[in-house]
Amino acid sequence: MKNWFLLYSTKNIMEASIIQGMLEENQIPVQILNKLDSSYPVFGDIELYVPIHLKELAQTLLQKGLLN
Repeated sequence: MKNWFLLYSTKNIMEASIIQGMLEENQIPVQILNKLDSSYPVFGDIELYVPIHLKELAQTLLQKGLLN
């Protein structure tokens, strides 16, 4: 994922979905990479990537969203 920036990592699929929706509402494309182990979900993460040129905007939106 050369031109993508790892914005956020979590173990909670619902949290990842909410963040994805918030970013997409603001016209920021999101790629989700689910690395959770299917047998043992305590291992691995769900990673959210955004295009590198939208990194700052996505970080700002994420910070505002997490503060509310």
